[in-house]
Amino acid sequence: MSSSASTPSEYVTLVSGDGFEFVIPRSTACVSGTIRRMLEPSSNFSEAITGRCVLENISGIVLEKVCEYFCYNQKNKDQADVPDMDIPPELCLELLMAADYLDT
Repeated sequence: MSSSASTPSEYVTLVSGDGFEFVIPRSTACVSGTIRRMLEPSSNFSEAITGRCVLENISGIVLEKVCEYFCYNQKNKDQADVPDMDIPPELCLELLMAADYLDT
């Protein structure tokens, strides 16, 4: 089964500044306003064609936690009383900066 330019893949690859790659569902990644805009078919961004978003200013350990949050958010979006995610204190500042950059 081949994918055409008019039919974007169901999955996208998020790449950290230090080269770690995370493949997650497109709908999950689009929790981020920044990534959603990068992947819009009508945009002039190469990410819309390749389905690969390189996030140079986010480290692999932070991007891993961001992807975990995207999946956690997607899984629990229609539920009440969702428990908080476990976030290591040493990542809090970097995660806040990543969340701001990613419009999450």
